[in-house]
Amino acid sequence: MEPVVSIIMGSTSDLPVMEKAAQLLNDFSIPFEINALSAHRTPEEVEKFAKEAAGRGIKVIIAAAGMAAHLPGVIAAMTPIPVIGVPIKASLEGLDSMLSIIQMPPGIPVATVGINAAQNAGILAAQIIGTGNPAVMEAVVKYKEGLKKKIVEANEELKKIKFPYKTN
Repeated sequence: MEPVVSIIMGSTSDLPVMEKAAQLLNDFSIPFEINALSAHRTPEEVEKFAKEAAGRGIKVIIAAAGMAAHLPGVIAAMTPIPVIGVPIKASLEGLDSMLSIIQMPPGIPVATVGINAAQNAGILAAQIIGTGNPAVMEAVVKYKEGLKKKIVEANEELKKIKFPYKTN
């Protein structure tokens, strides 16, 4: 089994957030790998990874970084593969990370999810993989139907709550 998604984080301290992406990919039966690479501490390894990823069959990269969040953008600058950035809440409530990832120059896009929103990064990666894999697309559709069902069930529970002035 060869990975088609690569989860990269600046350090293992990001793992508690990034596990949500890993769990989602696992639930969708999408082979993935997880590695720690730092744009600042291991720049040569980041470059090697980014330049070799497509040749290894990687289709999507999920890159997480906090504070000076350069990792997703540095990877995106060196690969033709779609990169999804996950800003990590490390300082300034994660706004510094988010802005570092979102504000990429023209020609170097990084799809960016919300702060600590690794689950959404996993879903977006699955949607990208699903465009060429019917089984994954079916799993994404089923997942989204499940989300809809949860809201319908929640509304049924809310109907049971009684207040003198509640009208529904």
